[in-house]
Amino acid sequence: MTVQMPISARAFALVLAAFCLVQIAAAQSRPGPANARSAASVQAGDAPPAMGVVEWLQRMHAGARQRNYVGTFVVSAAGGDLSSARIWHVRDGDMQIERIEALSGPPRSTFRRNHHVMTFLPEAKVVKVEKRENLDLFPNLPDKPDSSIGDFYDVRAIGKDRVAGFDADVVQLLPHDGLRFGYRIWSERRSGLVMKLQTIDSDSRVVEQSAFSELQLDAPVKAQALAQMMANTGGYRIEKLELERTSAQDEGWTLKSPVAGFKPRSFYRRGDKTGQDRTVQWTFSDGLASVSLFIERYDEKRAPRDGVLTIGATNAIRRRLPEPASDWWLTAVGEVPQQTLNAFAQSLARTR
Repeated sequence: MTVQMPISARAFALVLAAFCLVQIAAAQSRPGPANARSAASVQAGDAPPAMGVVEWLQRMHAGARQRNYVGTFVVSAAGGDLSSARIWHVRDGDMQIERIEALSGPPRSTFRRNHHVMTFLPEAKVVKVEKRENLDLFPNLPDKPDSSIGDFYDVRAIGKDRVAGFDADVVQLLPHDGLRFGYRIWSERRSGLVMKLQTIDSDSRVVEQSAFSELQLDAPVKAQALAQMMANTGGYRIEKLELERTSAQDEGWTLKSPVAGFKPRSFYRRGDKTGQDRTVQWTFSDGLASVSLFIERYDEKRAPRDGVLTIGATNAIRRRLPEPASDWWLTAVGEVPQQTLNAFAQSLARTR
């Protein structure tokens, strides 16, 4: 499940650094047993409205898009890792614009205007520019959610609670299998905006938690002011990430068998001007959880090794593909259990 917070981007950067991958721009973490107590504090009675899983997700998705807000968002992982960010979000007609300012780790400001994304790195005096097909809003749903989500998750209303001073409905999404995590979600009662999110593994442990520590809804934020800040690139070197849309068939890749519930969303190719140092990214989603497969040529000079990495709810695997595709390396990354990534790796095959 994707949350529009920088910790996931930071976690992904750690994955790439650990595996010595080529530099790839990527989009978008949950405490241990102590934080499980927050679920126990939820009050029964005055139950949330009776809705199906698709209806709940549509409501949350609309809440993330339709309201103006300013808030501080904190993400924590079971290992003690903690990250926070200040967020400004504005809807102006058909335009969505937001600013995310990292409050921990290296300074970083990310601006998004519809599909246009700019990340300012003040220490390096660099601005990274890219286009994204969606704003990575939580939950990560298309405009018309796939009704098949209900085939893989059930929803259970838990009760009510308060987060950052706001009344919230609390629901739990229960996966049907071990290929995806479960979620406990606090949704602001009037708007549907997600106030707090826990990711839960198959042993009912909270592996990652995200929550607003303070929030101002309907904040008087002007889209023009954010747009002006976004355009102020003086003194920065601009680096544009050029991704070429292609297809798995055209690039010579297939899945021998699908991974239950995960449907392909996009396939992009990235390479240098000579077309040699080429990497492709194949993304999948079940409507909540997402997986990215990064496939690159094997480079003997770097000689990367197989490996696994876990940061909060983000898992990653790195391995050389078996014959006849042994000239290729795969890095699979997603906020899914390790076995899901293994299923993708085992199914991935070269067609030429």
